[in-house]
Amino acid sequence: MNNPIVIAIDAMGGENSPKKVIDGIELFQSKNNSFFYKIFGDENLIKKFINNKKLDRKNYEIIHTEEKIKGEDSALSAIKRGKKTSMWLSIESVKNKTSDIALSAGNTGALFVIAKLNLKMIENIDKPALSGLWPNKVGMNIVLDLGANIDCNEKNLKDFSIMGAALHKSLYPEEKSKVALLNIGSEELKGNSVIKNTYQELSKNKNSLFEFKGYVEGNQIMNGDVNVIISDGFTGNIALKTAEGTANFITSELKKALSGNLLGKISSLINIKNINYFKKKLDPRLYNGAILLGLDSPVVKSHGGTDFVGFANAISVCEKIIKGKLIEKIKNNIN
Repeated sequence: MNNPIVIAIDAMGGENSPKKVIDGIELFQSKNNSFFYKIFGDENLIKKFINNKKLDRKNYEIIHTEEKIKGEDSALSAIKRGKKTSMWLSIESVKNKTSDIALSAGNTGALFVIAKLNLKMIENIDKPALSGLWPNKVGMNIVLDLGANIDCNEKNLKDFSIMGAALHKSLYPEEKSKVALLNIGSEELKGNSVIKNTYQELSKNKNSLFEFKGYVEGNQIMNGDVNVIISDGFTGNIALKTAEGTANFITSELKKALSGNLLGKISSLINIKNINYFKKKLDPRLYNGAILLGLDSPVVKSHGGTDFVGFANAISVCEKIIKGKLIEKIKNNIN
């Protein structure tokens, strides 16, 4: 029998924790029991929610600490809180090889810094990147960097291409990874010098991990022609927040239109199947789970405001990363 995947979970990070964390574990465990959970946090609070769950005691361990990093903490104040916080201990568990992967819904800046302090970088990678999932018309995009690095040079963007393609192949092994640089136009001469130089370098790409497809504009991200989108962290973060805001606006306006009067209510009943499909396509919980790429051990960031469904999907991302041998793929291709 294969050893189970061991996941270190910061149970105290994010809104409505640890309840949503325990509920998320239960939801994922009901479909897949391939994990052993090392749950870091306040044992009394965790037991309050876990005791009435259908979780086998053999599948988890609670590591008690009353210290936690708050959402409003700066990265520096988070570090000053010490090495006994639930977030620090979960990362340290990965560092000490007692866990395979770490997952937290806590403070993004703190998680990024604590992970960098505890874990080594993969050799030949200068900067880690924050990557995320983004739906398109035919499947899913990997987008990076989403905010870890404001300024990037050509080598950073080339490294992001390899890391992003490796992540894509780990999550979606049957698909071909198609990489594009996010830019202000599709013509070869568009963009700043870093983008243009990176274009020239990637055009010579002989890496079998991915196919380079040139530039992609912001309004083409969801077309599905490419599935790995590369950007510096400043541009990537703005694009992500813009897309999230647009999706929220569309769904809220659609909800108002379909519930505002009798005709709208009748229309929603007639088209209930299509409406449910539309809502699912834009449901951010189904794409939850950003990954810190470039570190020699995997760390996943769940959205702090997600619910237990979103947290369960982040656990699913953890499973695919380990089974897809993400770190090994990056190491084999970065050289």
